[in-house]
Amino acid sequence: MSLTVSIRKRLSRTFCLETAFETANEQGLAGCLGILGASGSGKSMTLKCIAGIAIPDEGHIAVNGRVLFDSKRKINLKPQARRVGYLFQNYALFPQMTVLENITAALLLSKQERNRKAAQWIGRFGLAGLEDRYPAQLSGGQQQRTALARMLIREPELILLDEPFSALDTSLREQMQLQLLELLESRNDVIMVTHSRDEAYKLCGELLVMDAGRVLKKGKTKGLFQNPGSIPVARITGCKNISPIKRTGERELFALDWGLSLCTALPIEDVITHVGIRAHDLQAVWEARPDAYNCVRIAITRHSEEPFEQVLLFTNADARTQEERGEIWWKYSKYMFQEIPKQLFIPPESLLLLRS
Repeated sequence: MSLTVSIRKRLSRTFCLETAFETANEQGLAGCLGILGASGSGKSMTLKCIAGIAIPDEGHIAVNGRVLFDSKRKINLKPQARRVGYLFQNYALFPQMTVLENITAALLLSKQERNRKAAQWIGRFGLAGLEDRYPAQLSGGQQQRTALARMLIREPELILLDEPFSALDTSLREQMQLQLLELLESRNDVIMVTHSRDEAYKLCGELLVMDAGRVLKKGKTKGLFQNPGSIPVARITGCKNISPIKRTGERELFALDWGLSLCTALPIEDVITHVGIRAHDLQAVWEARPDAYNCVRIAITRHSEEPFEQVLLFTNADARTQEERGEIWWKYSKYMFQEIPKQLFIPPESLLLLRS
């Protein structure tokens, strides 16, 4: 699947969606492109423009070389002609129709052929026995599976998922994520919008990070988390610890907010202005280290407990000034150890070198 998007749409006096990206998955290579960003960043509007639900002010959209929208050439295919499947956040099922009627709605086939095709998807999504129920009689997961079946029965060329798990509780969300993973195993034509970095990491082979209507970065998901490159991308992908730096050597820096001298695994380029540390990358130190580099003695400021993790906020116990006592987040498994260590190690390869 190849997708080209270059669009501009003004939504208010203060917000303009201005996004451009291309995807070109190799034949047979399945995967999902994720669009990650905070609420209001333009993620859903990007999907709506691709689907034809919203019309850009200007630009170009094409799928596999087939033009869906081109403002210069006056091309704007209707949603029904785009062969694009769109899963809304609230699933948008027709309340007056049964599960079977929803799935087969708008299929231009004989009743017998519609029911035959519907039976395949009803079986695949575990909806057998629910064919005569109405949406109000279904659970959230059953509604989502019905909406997915209604979308996929039309054999779309491109699948758009808009926050597909936001309406589900935690246990059902994880179950549906596994089902979606199974779906993705055989497809390379899925784009999913999410504000959850965990969903993006789990489900998306490639990732597009958006903020304020623009694309900040695009790349392989794991590589992007390992090297976000800039402060906004680091924050959107969940990095809580970011400090401005002073470069002190080719691979050495001083983190100004924490009063820490740190060694890095990679050379520090001149454009680097900040360093980031993900909260899970800090490591406990129980014995004195002979080299002591990248170690910090901690002074605990706050401590809270989550169902399976401890969350510890601390400052550098050896900080010389108040400006160097910025808080650092550390998250670790509550079953890892009983006693809180007095010192932590920051692996050089875990340091994120960031541009402002």
